[in-house]
Amino acid sequence: MKYAVSEDTIIEKIPLDVNEIHLIRPIELKKIDYLLNNRAIKEITLAKSCFDRLPKKSKDFIKSKNVNLTLEKRRGRALVVSMDKMLEIVELRKDHQSIREIERVTGIAKSTIHYLLKYADRGKIKKGSNIIYLR
Repeated sequence: MKYAVSEDTIIEKIPLDVNEIHLIRPIELKKIDYLLNNRAIKEITLAKSCFDRLPKKSKDFIKSKNVNLTLEKRRGRALVVSMDKMLEIVELRKDHQSIREIERVTGIAKSTIHYLLKYADRGKIKKGSNIIYLR
């Protein structure tokens, strides 16, 4: 499981089974230290702009802990619709239901359903205030 981490994230609330994190913004060295010592993190991904702003001391510390630091683009908002609802929407559409009928059944706006079916990158979802990346 991969979690998104920013300077506002309460890192103590990140589950213990997280093995990858994605840095949205650079975070303090003491937070990185806490994460690497208390979680089984094997890889940290971040955008190029975040990598450029991450202090050299933090980069060196991450490398000293044998954690991979990888550049990765993760554009777009996380989906707020639960996985169960998304699966229900896809199944209803496969059953040749119209978007309006799906809207009535699920209670999700028609524009959201259209976006989910046609354009959405279903690679990240929002669970509460946390963003979780799916593979």
